[in-house]
Amino acid sequence: MDCRVRPGNYESCVTTMASKTSIRTAVLGASGYTGADMVRLAARHPNIKITALIAKGHAGQPLAQVFPHLASLDLPALVTSDQVDWSKIDVVFGGLPHGTAHSEIAKLPKSVKVVDMSADFRLRDPNIYAEWYGGEHSAPQLIKDAVYGLTEHYRDKIKGARIVACPGCYPTAVLLALLPLLKAKLIAAEDIIIDAKSGVSGAGRTLKQNILFSEAGEGLSPYGIGNHRHVPEIEQELGLAAGGAVTVNFTPHLAPMSRGELCTCYVRLAGKASAADLRETLISAYAASPFVRIVEEGVIPATQHVRGSNYCHVGVFADRLRGRAIVISAIDNLVKGSAGQALQNFDLMYGFDETLGLEQLPLFP
Repeated sequence: MDCRVRPGNYESCVTTMASKTSIRTAVLGASGYTGADMVRLAARHPNIKITALIAKGHAGQPLAQVFPHLASLDLPALVTSDQVDWSKIDVVFGGLPHGTAHSEIAKLPKSVKVVDMSADFRLRDPNIYAEWYGGEHSAPQLIKDAVYGLTEHYRDKIKGARIVACPGCYPTAVLLALLPLLKAKLIAAEDIIIDAKSGVSGAGRTLKQNILFSEAGEGLSPYGIGNHRHVPEIEQELGLAAGGAVTVNFTPHLAPMSRGELCTCYVRLAGKASAADLRETLISAYAASPFVRIVEEGVIPATQHVRGSNYCHVGVFADRLRGRAIVISAIDNLVKGSAGQALQNFDLMYGFDETLGLEQLPLFP
């Protein structure tokens, strides 16, 4: 059923769907930023019943004590994973840190569907995972069953998946901008430079010196230079689109804002392609994708234009250097880059319109 916003349609449509289906949902890692945004979005979804909130370090506390902005919601108290009756859970949203999710998810009954927001099931090769994440994968048998959850490019596979591995925030912004261009062979696969900037919430909620206000505020700094963990994920998916190995030059930066992400991709045009060709290809590729907007010519994507929403804005510009173009994408790292995309994938897995529960517009200013 299509519940996209139309005059006189949305409320009656949602009411009808809510009366038919109530999906019992758990959030694993509910005390983190992605977990909190997952709860914020899921609480307003007409077909989700939040049945369990799992956060080992805060077990026994109400979520409102950890996140006061969620105090108006009627939610169960935080518990540990072993306190959950998993026979009463249909789907779990995973918001655990990388390296801990795979062992927890491996314990779940096969009857429970998983929408994971960590990196633990994104990489198709467990050896590459071990190389970049500093430890062996404890559930390699599940990797082959996991579907990469870049919604706009894997819709059909996501619909029938038991485990969906949501992309990282940087890969989401980069891949939405570049995948159609590589598939169409409009850009050179061997010459891609990505300059990326993210708000400090991308580093998680744990205490780290570099994300203290006095360290991150009023400044801009690169990190993970040459070895950021999202690189193999980006190269994996770009390589599949290009039909061969792709190596990118990727440098992320920490920006003094709580949320938001901007990726500026410098590409070399292939053959006789022009920046206009790139733009038209992206428009065609995302014509049926409600959350990817190719902005008008000359408009510059900005994080403040997508803040709090599940939208990705993409812009294409001709470089002054002959034969090159610049592709810019902007997302909210906690929504389209994490919890929003997870909910979008959930909608596909359960046969709902992929916009359901995600209709909120960006917050501005």
